[in-house]
This record gives sequence, structure tokens and C-alpha cells, in this order.
Amino acid sequence: MSRPFRFGVNLLDPAPAGEWRAKCRRAEELGYDVILVPDHLGMPAPFPALVAAAQATERPRVGTFVLNAGFWNPALLAREVATTDALTGGRLELGLGTGYVRAEHEAAGLPYGSARERVDHLERTVAELDRLLGSGDHLPRPAQSRVPVLIGANGDRMLRLTAAHADIAAFTGARPGDTPGTLDPLTAEELDERVARYRALARHRPAPAELNLLIQLVAVTDDPEPALRPLLERQPGLTLEQAVALPIVLAGPLEDVVAKVRAQRERYGFSYLTVLEPFMEAFAPVLTRLREESA
Repeated sequence: MSRPFRFGVNLLDPAPAGEWRAKCRRAEELGYDVILVPDHLGMPAPFPALVAAAQATERPRVGTFVLNAGFWNPALLAREVATTDALTGGRLELGLGTGYVRAEHEAAGLPYGSARERVDHLERTVAELDRLLGSGDHLPRPAQSRVPVLIGANGDRMLRLTAAHADIAAFTGARPGDTPGTLDPLTAEELDERVARYRALARHRPAPAELNLLIQLVAVTDDPEPALRPLLERQPGLTLEQAVALPIVLAGPLEDVVAKVRAQRERYGFSYLTVLEPFMEAFAPVLTRLREESA
């Protein structure tokens, strides 16, 4: 049986208190299940933003999507996680990643390191969070007995870490591009291979993880070409048809987009989709239609 759908929105733009609360309430009104915040310089600080989101809403869970582990000392992070979970009434989901933007580490005066070193640090962070938050002696205490962990992954070692520790396996649907700080999208076939690799690594789990996909572009329209033009300019090797077929792109008439979301759950197992803040309203009719079909 397929898991029920869940839908999250990643809020990227800083805002004053009233405006922040209003857009969180709007996400709840539209039916989103999770309000998320990333961890990039120039964007909202994750934990206070999530506390404010929980105070402004009643139903959605809140989460980080995803924390840049290189910004965090594990012991201090455990304090933030426990406090935030307590203040949100046990609604927190903790998303973790290695971080991929060198310029942000340099601006923060933090070492960027090699890919191996970044994964090493994330692995230590996950282990230390498990130890600290799993201890009855740790103060403060989170509200949940276990704060669900999401890990964003693509490479083999990250998929292995995700298979071992994550309650939610998040697939980026992209790989680092040739230009620092950029990502190149995976084709459907390339994503098939990554999901298959994860499943092989996770075959001994006592319970399967929820699978998440970050959607990079949503355009519910009979003419997707204008919405896809910036992507086609960044990826000159793609045709319009190839761009529409990318797993991280949802573009076309409403019925086509709804059918693609259902098909990707069947093909890959993606029952939890995250969209970016600029597409929160555009994705809402898709979310509504899928909820009506499953009612």
C-alpha cells in the first residue's frame, strides 16, 4: 500500500512578525502538512522562525529543510532541537544535510572542507544527537520521545547514512553543478538508480522510511514554456519536453500535474513532497485535487 500524501512548503523569505505569521497561516489554509525553513545565510534563522510558525498555526508540523550541519556544534544543536520541539508542542521534524555552498561557510568564517569531511561531520552530528536526545539526563527535554529525522541525500555515502538513521529520506533530485553553489537536475532514469540504491541500503530496516522529494518548479498552465524558460537557459542541453519530464518539475495542465505526482509515488515511493515558497499558491490546486481523490 502507498503511503498517504504529505505536503510541505519551504519558506525562504525573511519577514516581519505579522507578515511571517500571515504566510504561515496561509500555508495552513491551503492544506500544507508541514511548514519548513531552510538554513542559508540571508534567509530566516530556522529555529525561532519555526517557533513563530507553530504559534501562528494549529495543525501543520514544522521542520528544518535542511540544516547545514557545518554551521552547527552537535551539543548546541541538541539544545536548539529540544527547546524548539518543546516550544512547538512536539511538532518538530529535524532535517539535516551537509551544506553545499562554499561561499556561505566562508562568510560565516567556518571551514568548508572536502565532501568527505562534510559527510564525516554530519555523521558525527547524527550520532551525537541520537546520544544526547535519547538520554533521559539531557536538558532541556524535547516533547517527543523521538524527534523525526529527515536527511537530504544523493551520493552513496549519504544514502547509506540516510538508510541507517533517517525517519524521512529526502531526495534532492539534483547533483552539484559545475558552477559552485549550483545544482543540476537528475533525469527520471538517474533518480530511479538513486532510489534503487537507497532501497538496497535500507533493505534491513525494521520499518520503511517516508520518502520525500523537493520540487524545484511548479507551473499549472496549458503553456509551461514561459515558466520553464529560465531553467532551459541554465540547462541549455535540455529540450522543453525533457524539462517537463524532470522529476523535480511539475509543469502543465492541472490534470497532467496531478497524474505525474501520483505516478511518481508509484514509481519511486515519493509520498511526501516539498515545494518552495514561490510556488506555494501554484501548487495548492494540485494538493487540493489529490486530497479530494483520497477522501
